[in-house]
Amino acid sequence: MLKTKIKEYRERAGLKQSELAALVSARRETIVHLENGRYNPSLKLAMDIAKVFQVTVEDLFEFVEDEK
Repeated sequence: MLKTKIKEYRERAGLKQSELAALVSARRETIVHLENGRYNPSLKLAMDIAKVFQVTVEDLFEFVEDEK
């Protein structure tokens, strides 16, 4: 499972979901799904979002093994 910190970075930056979406050429719904963990981004989108916040992709996303 991919965990994300996009929402906390976005809120810290004072951006609305629609504003972040515009900055990375994505739909607002894509940002919503990313923040809710229901969408795995392409590498390009992940890198574009990281660039907006001036962090690494690893700062934004963490892969967590599903517990069985």
